[in-house]
Amino acid sequence: MVLLASGSETRAKILKEHGIEFIQKGCDFDEDALVLRYKKPEHFVYYAAKGKLGTCIEKFGLEMPVLVADTVVESKGEILRKAKDEEEARRILLAQSGERVSILTCTIYKSDKIEFLDLSETYYIFDKFDEKDLNEYLKSGEWRGKAGACMVEGFCKKYIKEVRGLESCARGLTIEKLLPFLG
Repeated sequence: MVLLASGSETRAKILKEHGIEFIQKGCDFDEDALVLRYKKPEHFVYYAAKGKLGTCIEKFGLEMPVLVADTVVESKGEILRKAKDEEEARRILLAQSGERVSILTCTIYKSDKIEFLDLSETYYIFDKFDEKDLNEYLKSGEWRGKAGACMVEGFCKKYIKEVRGLESCARGLTIEKLLPFLG
């Protein structure tokens, strides 16, 4: 049994897909202060995950292993976080349309015996997004709570020209690298 210290439905779905038993509890960690401090996506995602881990261990302890993760999207040197509203989601998605996009996920698993940390990157090259399709996606609200407002398994899937890396990284939990440590 693992404590998934995340409110992410996608991370929970990944664990379910792999038959991993877990309890899901959100762990509030304020990432906003990190944006000003860490401009490189790999630094931001690492310190966000470490911050979440520290907050969660403080709150829940280590009676069961704790799993945290953080994901950021980067395009043209800009970290694209979760959109706060539809206008920001449009801006973030247009920054990815027809571009090379990097998705970085930092996964940390800690028990009383081990600590596993992985920072992975998957990149995509997208075709230009169709305006009508983009508008429908924005109206659907499916972009809410998603780093970069994008779902590579959803809206963005049909626009993928090239991918390098693991889809699980882009979905927010690099499960293939974590599985050996859950045994």
